[in-house]
Amino acid sequence: MKLLLTSGGVTNASIHSALVQLLGKPIGDADALCIPTAQYGHPMCTPASAWRFIAGRSSSPMCDLGWKSLGVLELTALPTIGAERWVAWIREADVLLVDGGDATYLCHWMRESGLADLLPSLPDMVWVGVSAGSMVMTPRIGAEFVEWPSAPDDRTLGVVDFSIFPHLNAFPENTLADAERWAADLGVPAYAIDEQTAIKVVNGSIEVVSEGQWTKLG
Repeated sequence: MKLLLTSGGVTNASIHSALVQLLGKPIGDADALCIPTAQYGHPMCTPASAWRFIAGRSSSPMCDLGWKSLGVLELTALPTIGAERWVAWIREADVLLVDGGDATYLCHWMRESGLADLLPSLPDMVWVGVSAGSMVMTPRIGAEFVEWPSAPDDRTLGVVDFSIFPHLNAFPENTLADAERWAADLGVPAYAIDEQTAIKVVNGSIEVVSEGQWTKLG
């Protein structure tokens, strides 16, 4: 699986170019599935915000990039319909567009649905995450980012070996000093990234793609 881990989506030409490189084809030739599941685990998200993401009307450019086709993959529904249906949908897609919300809730449903187990068999799939949709791929998100009351701890999938502090300087509580305090307790390398930054990961190789601000911590 090829990863494009963003804070705010495909927000500039550099991130857009990185996405096209990962796809190996123009966006207009690629089939996408969007995953809004993480929104339902975060108290600040609503049905309206989930709809805005799906409809391409959110502040995070993802679903509105001009895909050949776009479908909705709701992870909470997958255990009730059988893998014989939904696995084929994923294998036929080129890219998964994964929205933000609560990363521990998203992690839970990735495991519960079986998607987490499927991912290693998808070497050509592109995963584009926004905020929690990126953080879910890390080993830990830090207690500060856990909003789902049923989360056992702050651990997530650990597909990559670093953590992500998103929305750098976008909110009063997301300063670099806040990121440094957050990173001190994680025990893994970390990146603080703003809305104009993404981290591209292919076969273990890490590249920061940015027209904004970012810092490696630890």
